[in-house]
Amino acid sequence: MVLVLAYFALRAAYRVCAQTFRRFAENRPAEDILTIVAASIATGVSAQGMWRFSGDVLGFDGPLRLLLFAFIEVAVITSAVRARRNMRENFSAGIDGMAVWALTGLSAVLSSLDARSLAEAIFRLAAPLVAAWLWERGMAIERHRITGRSRIKWRLTPERAMVRLGLAEVSDRTASEVDAHRRLTRVALAAKRARALREAGASDRKMRVALGRLDRMMDQAVEHTGLAVDTDRQEALLSQIGALYNTSALIDLRPPVPWGPEPEQPTAPRPHALPVAASPLGAYIADDDEEAEMLEQAPQVVDTAQRAALIRAARAYWDKQIERRFVPRAADIARETGLSIVTAREYRALWKLEPRAHALIEIAYNEHGIVDTGTFPAIVVPDGAERAEQPVRVLTVNGSAPSADPVGA
Repeated sequence: MVLVLAYFALRAAYRVCAQTFRRFAENRPAEDILTIVAASIATGVSAQGMWRFSGDVLGFDGPLRLLLFAFIEVAVITSAVRARRNMRENFSAGIDGMAVWALTGLSAVLSSLDARSLAEAIFRLAAPLVAAWLWERGMAIERHRITGRSRIKWRLTPERAMVRLGLAEVSDRTASEVDAHRRLTRVALAAKRARALREAGASDRKMRVALGRLDRMMDQAVEHTGLAVDTDRQEALLSQIGALYNTSALIDLRPPVPWGPEPEQPTAPRPHALPVAASPLGAYIADDDEEAEMLEQAPQVVDTAQRAALIRAARAYWDKQIERRFVPRAADIARETGLSIVTAREYRALWKLEPRAHALIEIAYNEHGIVDTGTFPAIVVPDGAERAEQPVRVLTVNGSAPSADPVGA
């Protein structure tokens, strides 16, 4: 009977542990699970060393030893949990991250003090440090996952060492491209050397040596890089030679001061299709919309027939919008019909004086104090029987509200 009860108890405990582990590992990657398992084993080794230390050195025994032997390991786990929470909230482990390493080192030293041999001391020193290292690597992965960047950038890496020794390339160039670049550079340097010797009045022997080296470098470049037929490499060689020959010109450069004030650029006057003073409609433009910043998008029309067709289309668009109780802007007329913005402003200044358009503009002024600038939105006026029942509906402009008085009032 006792064995049966023990079997069912163990089976229930196994199921609980399996469900707990399944929920824990459901949304975690395999490396996180392995890190936790390995860190737990290393922490157990450290706790076993502290058990012996608390009994042999401190003289703890019985329940007191059971309660106090692993207080450092509990503090390490607590600091690790707090550091992970700080990482998720503040993107940094903070003081708790340093506490993990400090407490781990303390536990390692205390565990090794009670070791019976050198090998055991090294083992007890290594176990807590392995646990801290696994925790640090897990934090680094999580930090990179959250912030998208690593904590530090190492100055000495295998890649940088290989580049420094000339065994690797920084760019994605192929071997043939790297070889061609080096051969062209040798030609340019040999040419610079020969020119410098000639300008310095060197002896004939030195000139023969320099010219011979230049000739050899040029022969190799033509043979191995296709310099005679490849225009891109010819331009690259000329660019290198031009840069090397004019090194002394860098002394006379006058670069701009990066932190100095920028020079003011003169603003060119905006072109007009018709001079305002010479136009007979110029008197009305001053009362029209304030869109002086808008430049003309279409070129000027010089054909009289085409200009007349555009004006007729603009007039038809204007009448259609007035029927809808909408006073269009000059920019709307220019955009819908293709008329220039200046011409649209001139004709709008005339058309807005007509009775129906003027009535709409007057309503906006009387109800809200809005002066016609050609920028307010639609004004809706009721017709017929609606005038006696419905107040004037004026869309809000710059936060204004519609009036409750009818038009006929």
